[in-house]
Amino acid sequence: MALFGSLSDKLKSITDRMQGKTRVTEKDIKAMMREIRLALLEADVHFKVVKELVDEISEKVKGEHVLDSLTPGQQVVKVVHESLIEILGSENSKISISPDGFTVIMLYGLQGSGKTTTAAKLARVLKKSGKKPLLTSVDVHRPAAQEQLVVLADQIDVPHHINQAEKSAVKIAQEAVDRAKYLLCDVLIVDTAGRMTVDQELMDELHQINEVVKPTERLLIVDAMIGQEAVNIALEFDEQIGIDGFVMTKMDGDARGGAALSIRHITGKPIKYIATGEKVDALEEFHPDRMASRILGMGDVLTLIEKASSAVDEKEALEAYERMRKNRFTLEDMLQQFEQMDKMGSLQDILGMIPGLGGRVDPSALDDKRMARTVAIIKSMTKQERENHKILDASRRKRIAAGSGTTVQEVNQLIRQFNEMQKMMKKFNRMGRGKQRRLMQQFGSGNLPF
Repeated sequence: MALFGSLSDKLKSITDRMQGKTRVTEKDIKAMMREIRLALLEADVHFKVVKELVDEISEKVKGEHVLDSLTPGQQVVKVVHESLIEILGSENSKISISPDGFTVIMLYGLQGSGKTTTAAKLARVLKKSGKKPLLTSVDVHRPAAQEQLVVLADQIDVPHHINQAEKSAVKIAQEAVDRAKYLLCDVLIVDTAGRMTVDQELMDELHQINEVVKPTERLLIVDAMIGQEAVNIALEFDEQIGIDGFVMTKMDGDARGGAALSIRHITGKPIKYIATGEKVDALEEFHPDRMASRILGMGDVLTLIEKASSAVDEKEALEAYERMRKNRFTLEDMLQQFEQMDKMGSLQDILGMIPGLGGRVDPSALDDKRMARTVAIIKSMTKQERENHKILDASRRKRIAAGSGTTVQEVNQLIRQFNEMQKMMKKFNRMGRGKQRRLMQQFGSGNLPF
């Protein structure tokens, strides 16, 4: 599901109706405010935040002479957009780096919030930015957490320190500091124990660990699925041990968005990252302006470019383009394109970042499982078959279907669609620039090619 799912759909529907209006009355504004209030409450946004946001939008609409402007509908949408940005935090906040060259990042949170996976995701992000992180788990209550951290650390090729024989979380923390400095690591990420609820025993343990490691950054990992309860948990953690910011997890699920819209405004602490999937690369820096645009269906080109830059091999992309231009595009090339798209996230999220496409493409046409089946079919072919699909006779297609766990009909469908795509490419390459542009605009209206 796209970020903020239902809330995004409702707010976009409300603002879309206003966008084209050449005349907006106070009655229109009142009706819009009522709809926005209901949409936010249904998304489990804290009632105080809802009241302040609605009051702020109403005040701005009246105060900026929106109703008298030449494009009142667009002005109202602009006001809603700016107000959402303010609620979400105005500007993005980065991880604090210690001036002495050794940064310690503590991760807190309740059990099941995704701390261990987030620790690995954060280590990967920092490693890509030139840092040398070390991961440690001080969770002495759940041995599986330490084992999971080892698996994830090996997966992203980052050093780790665990000591399952030691029952003191404080001692493990001290060992991890010493180990990180010995290996000349400049960042230590500490995955702490979680509980089902906030209790004094947990807080006492975290206090003791903090005394030893002297954290530079204290991040609370918050499950976006728990809605308003996230605010109460955040306030309690901040009061007991202090926090510097949040990482919102499970933003790709059925989260209604209330936690993210409430937590920053009520606690005054910034959201620093959002997790948009379970894979180790599914962690994004949080940008309030970009998120506000995505909520209102305005797209998020900058994040899309960043995702593409990290996922797409520029040399491979240029080579694929040349083969496409010369009508030599093969199933091998298609496989590479699918694998690179998979690194960027779900198809629905990708299209949601393109201005004008969010909400205009039928979600049923964006089946990631279907793409996975297509990849399985292509991978079940030999290299020769991928380079020349015309040699795929009945017996080969039967073998490919069995190897990919699909049907012969699905294999046939893939080959038919690929043939159609090749014909379209030949036609496209023979067109002039103007016709090419008009054809691309047709695809922008939702008529997506295979």
